[in-house]
Amino acid sequence: MGLLFSPIAIGTLELKNRLVMPAMHLHFCPDGFVNDRLIRFYVERAKGEVGLIIVGGCGVDEFSYSGMIKINDDCYLPGLTRLATEVKRHGARIVAQLFQAGRYASSRDTGRQPVAPSPIPSKLTRETPRELTLTEIEDIIDRFAQAARRAQAAGFDGVEVIASAGYLICQFLSPVTNKRTDEFGGDLTGRMKFGLEVARRIKLATGPDYPLIYRVSGHEFMPGGNTNQEIRVFCQELEKVGVNAINVTGGWHETTVPQITMNLPRGGFVYLAQGIKEAVGIPVVACNRINDPVLAEQILIDGQADLIGIARGLIADPELPRKARQGRLREIRKCIGCNQGCLDAIFAQQSVHCLVNAQAGKEEERTLKAANQGKRVLVIGGGPAGMEAARVAALRGHQVTLWEQANVLGGQLVLAAVPPGRAEFTSLVDFLVGQLERLGVEVVLGQSADPKKVVSFRPDVVVVATGAKPLVPEWLSGNHEHVVTAWEVLSGQVPVGRRVVVIGGGAVGCETALYLAQKGTIDPAAFHFLAMNRAESWETLMLLATRGNKQVTVIEMGKALGLDIGSSTRWTVLQDLHRYHVRVLTNTRAEALTPGGVKIRRGDVVEELAADTVVLAVGAQAENALFARLQTLVPEVYLIGDAVKPRKALEAIHEGFLIGQQI
Repeated sequence: MGLLFSPIAIGTLELKNRLVMPAMHLHFCPDGFVNDRLIRFYVERAKGEVGLIIVGGCGVDEFSYSGMIKINDDCYLPGLTRLATEVKRHGARIVAQLFQAGRYASSRDTGRQPVAPSPIPSKLTRETPRELTLTEIEDIIDRFAQAARRAQAAGFDGVEVIASAGYLICQFLSPVTNKRTDEFGGDLTGRMKFGLEVARRIKLATGPDYPLIYRVSGHEFMPGGNTNQEIRVFCQELEKVGVNAINVTGGWHETTVPQITMNLPRGGFVYLAQGIKEAVGIPVVACNRINDPVLAEQILIDGQADLIGIARGLIADPELPRKARQGRLREIRKCIGCNQGCLDAIFAQQSVHCLVNAQAGKEEERTLKAANQGKRVLVIGGGPAGMEAARVAALRGHQVTLWEQANVLGGQLVLAAVPPGRAEFTSLVDFLVGQLERLGVEVVLGQSADPKKVVSFRPDVVVVATGAKPLVPEWLSGNHEHVVTAWEVLSGQVPVGRRVVVIGGGAVGCETALYLAQKGTIDPAAFHFLAMNRAESWETLMLLATRGNKQVTVIEMGKALGLDIGSSTRWTVLQDLHRYHVRVLTNTRAEALTPGGVKIRRGDVVEELAADTVVLAVGAQAENALFARLQTLVPEVYLIGDAVKPRKALEAIHEGFLIGQQI
C-alpha cells in the first residue's frame, strides 16, 4: 500500500494519503442546516484516516434536494464551520461540493418549475424545465461563487463543483440537453462556457490559491451525448482556468448503463479517469465500485489515476483506510454495491443507512460498549442475522457459540451471491466469518437444534435466527419430480431441463431466471478472445453472450416484475431479463401442474406452458417453531431475521446488531 498512503497535493491542499470520500447525498439535514448527526457521521470517517472528505451536495440556491446541506446564505455558516472544524480536528481534510440540480430538480422539493439551459423534459423527474435567461445564468454563476466564498469562510479546505451525473453544468455541456443558439450553446466551445465561467468566478471570489475540484462524468453514456473525448477537452480547459483536480465518475442518472450497481465490475469505470489523466497535468480521482484497497493500490501503480474515490465503501466501513494501512485487509467490511440502504433510501426520501453496517448514519445511538456482565450466549442460525448478532455480542465481551445446521455459514447470502452480477454478497459472508474467528466465537456446523439440546447447553441467552424456508403453493401437493424451488436451483442441488417456467416474479424469481438464462452463454474470457481475434462478427458475439441453452419463462400474478427490488437496481434486472431473452408473463396465475408443464390463467384464458422444470419462487415462510418452545426454558430468548418475518438481508443485519447491542 505504498502509493495509496503516500501524500499528494491538490493545489495548495496537502493530503496525507490518496483516499477520497466523494460527496454523497445523505438526507441528514431536513432544514438544510448542519446538525450533530451529520458531524458524527463524517467525524467517524475522519477518525478512520481517510485523506479527504468531500461533503454535499451543498445547495447554492433553491434548486437542490430535500435533506441536503445548504450553502446559499450566511445563516448556514455556523454549522458549516463546526463541521469543517470537527473533521479537520480528527486528521482529515474537508471540501464542500457545490450543487445545482437544473432539470433534475423536482417541483415537489422546491415548489418551483426547475430551470435548465433548454426546456428538455427529464426522464428522472417527469418534468419539463424552464429555459434560463442570460440574466439568470449570470445570477447562478454568481451563486456558485458566493457559495465558494462561504465555504472558504467556514474553514473548508476547498470546494468541488459538481459537473457530473446530469446536473446543471452537465446540462449546459451536453448536446442532449443544450439546444441554445446564444453564447452558452452551439458547439462544444459554447456549451463549455457555463462550466468554465463558474470556475473562473469561484477563483475570483476565493483567490487563485484556494483549491478547486471539478467532478465530471467521464462519459455521459447518453445517446448523442458527450463521450470521454469531449470531456477530456472540457477538463483541459478547466485546468487552464485554474481548476486543481478532476474527480471522474460515470454517466448520468438517466443512462441505461448501470453506474454503481453490484453488476458493474469493481473499478469498471477507471478507464474514464485514465482517459482524463492522459489529457491533463492536475491530479485525477478515479471512482465507482472501488471497494478494495488492493484494487485501489493497483490503479495507482498502473498510473490510471492519482487518487481513489471511495464513497459507499466508507459508509460500509469508516475504518477502511486505517485497516488497509495496517494490513488488516480481511477485517475490512466491504461495500457490496446493493444500494439498498443508500441510493434506494434517497430515492424513497429516506436518510442513508447501510446493509452491511448497521451503525452507518446512526453513530450516536448505536455505539457499542462492553457488557456489564459477560453471558453465555447461544445463537441458533448462521445466516446474516445470526452471524451479526454473534459478532456484536462477542465484541461486547460475551461468550458466544453459534450453531448452524448446514455445513457452511451464510444462509441465504450464499444463494444471493449465485446469480450473475451478485457475487459481492460473498464478501459480506467472508467478513462475518472472519470476524467470528477473530473474536473467538465457537462455530458448530452441521448442528441442528431442539429444546433438549439447547437446555443441555445451559445458555444465559438464546438468539433464534433460524431463517425461513421456501413457500409452496397450496395447489401443489404430492411428489412432482420436475418441480423444484429457486433455493434448490441456486444451491446447485437439482438438475434443470431446457424448458423452464419460473413461478413468481419477485427478486428471487427474476434473479433465478437470469441465472438459468445465462447457462450456455459464452463467458467474458471467451468473449474477449473471440472479439480480439475477430473470430466472429459483433452480431454473433452478442448472440453468443446473451442466448443460452435454456428457454426461460417467468410468470407473475401482479402487473409488474421485481417490485421488491430497490429502484436503483430493478431497472437493470428488467433490462437483463429482456437482454437474455427471458419471456415474461405478468397478470398470470399458475393453477395446476400438468404432466408436461404447468397450467396458467391469464384473464379468462387458460393455457398450458410446456416445461421440463418448474421453479417455485413464490416467497418464503418463517421458521420459528423453536422460539416458541424455548420461551419458558431459558432465561432470555430473542427472535431475529427471517425467523420473525421473511424480508431482506438489510433488516437481518440490523436486527442482529440491535440484539447483540442489547444483550
